[in-house]
Amino acid sequence: MKPSLLKGQLTTWKDERGFGFIQPVGGGPDVFLHISEIKDASRRPIVGDVIYYRLAEQNGKVCASSAFILGARRKPMESAPRLRNKAAVSIQPLYPFPVLEAVALSTFPVISASHFWGSTGNPLPLVLYGVMGVISFWLYATDKMRAQQKAWRISEKTLILCDLACGWIGGFVAQRRFNHKVSKTSYQLGFWLGTFK
Repeated sequence: MKPSLLKGQLTTWKDERGFGFIQPVGGGPDVFLHISEIKDASRRPIVGDVIYYRLAEQNGKVCASSAFILGARRKPMESAPRLRNKAAVSIQPLYPFPVLEAVALSTFPVISASHFWGSTGNPLPLVLYGVMGVISFWLYATDKMRAQQKAWRISEKTLILCDLACGWIGGFVAQRRFNHKVSKTSYQLGFWLGTFK
C-alpha cells in the first residue's frame, strides 16, 4: 500500500541546488524535498507553493517523494513532446555569438600571456586561458540545460571559481550565447568584480 498523500507549504527553496523544505499542514517537523521528486511540473517550485507529497525515507532521513505543485501540474498533452522529442530540453534558443565583445575582452590577456610565453618560455598562462575557457563554457551550457530539465544545478560558486581560474572568457561567451545568468544582477556583479579585481 502506498503512503497516504500529504499536504504542506514550501517554506524554503534553494533553486540553484534543487532542494527545499515543506512545512506540513497541521504541524510537525519540516520535510526535505528534492527537485527530482517533483513530478509533471509546469514550472520550478517557489516559496509559498502548496505541495502534495508522500513520505519516504532515504539514508535514514524522512523526505518527500512523488510530489506535485498545486496549480502547476503539467497537462498530459503538454508532456507528450518531452517524450517524443528530446530536443524539447535542449539549450534553446541560442543567441548570437558575441564575437566583437569576446575579442575586445580577450585581446589584452591573450597578448600578455603570449608575451609572458615569449619572454620566459612558459606557455602555462596561455594554455590556462584556452583550457579553462572551454571548461567554463561547458559548465554554463550544462547548467542552462539542467535548469530547463529541472535537474540538479551547478552551483554559482563553482561557475565563479572556474571563471576566476582563467575561464572567464568562456564564461562570458556562454552567458551571452545561452542567455544564462545575464539578467541576475548580483551574479553579474560578482562575475565582473571577480574577473577584473
